[in-house]
Amino acid sequence: MLDFLRLTAGTVCLRPYVFAFLSVYLLAASVHLGWRRTLLYIPLGYTLAWISEFASIHWGFPYGDYYYIATTADRELWVFGVPFMDSLSYVFLSYCSYSMAIFLRSPLAFTGANLFVLETREIRRSFQTLVLGAFLFVLLDIITDPVALQGERWFLGKIYGYRNPGIYFGIPMSNFGGWLIVGLVMMAALQYLDRFEGLDPQGPSRLGVLPAIGLAGPLLYLSVLAFNLTVTFWIGEALMGTVGCIIVFFTALMALFFLLYKQANQPSYPIERHCRDFPFSCASVFFSRAPKSFRSAGVSMNRRMQG
Repeated sequence: MLDFLRLTAGTVCLRPYVFAFLSVYLLAASVHLGWRRTLLYIPLGYTLAWISEFASIHWGFPYGDYYYIATTADRELWVFGVPFMDSLSYVFLSYCSYSMAIFLRSPLAFTGANLFVLETREIRRSFQTLVLGAFLFVLLDIITDPVALQGERWFLGKIYGYRNPGIYFGIPMSNFGGWLIVGLVMMAALQYLDRFEGLDPQGPSRLGVLPAIGLAGPLLYLSVLAFNLTVTFWIGEALMGTVGCIIVFFTALMALFFLLYKQANQPSYPIERHCRDFPFSCASVFFSRAPKSFRSAGVSMNRRMQG
């Protein structure tokens, strides 16, 4: 027990950034999905991630033939040859990818200083969201894996390697194929949890009053990208960082064009549809408390912005 507590404390001390991102996940997802789903997804997402990593280091699938280097096994938690923090990272990486996919596909409502994501159950559970979320999940790995492979040059440490290095800064293409497969599975797991309506919030979240809390998931996604690009330049990998910035720039540019097109072609009554599906969301609480004339003005304003 003492060893377990020591290793747990060591994990937190060695990987504070992982637990910082996990804390944002707890905050964002509890408001977005409800605290029950948020807590349930931690062991579910962790287990799916751990199985994928355990399979890869033993049988080369789905990520390819790679291995972990147990240089920190005496200082942090490892689970049957896999660092605990590594599989745990998949929880917030998959959630923020799912949240970003929902953001990109949902109507948006602008009311003064507020921006609300008017998602629906249909958007959350759609095949398009599943696929888009999986590809956004892969994009995170395209940026994070090359710098993680250089872990001995920063505070991550050298914890893994590939027996047959690939052409993308040492990363084989099989790795990205594996992330796509696992991403699809983890997006499906989040959609599966959404189907249990008994897990829905039973009232407005007290955290809903925080500014821009409804955007915390997409902001977490952008923060992970920014963190890894910053580390990439910090260790002196200018080419790797520049390639990463180019990939992110063109992806963001396409996302912007899509957002503008989406806003110009919104479905009818997006606020009403969102409030019907999520009566206790931040947007629903805001519009339920606003005067009817203000709600109508907000919708009209949004449609004028589309034009």
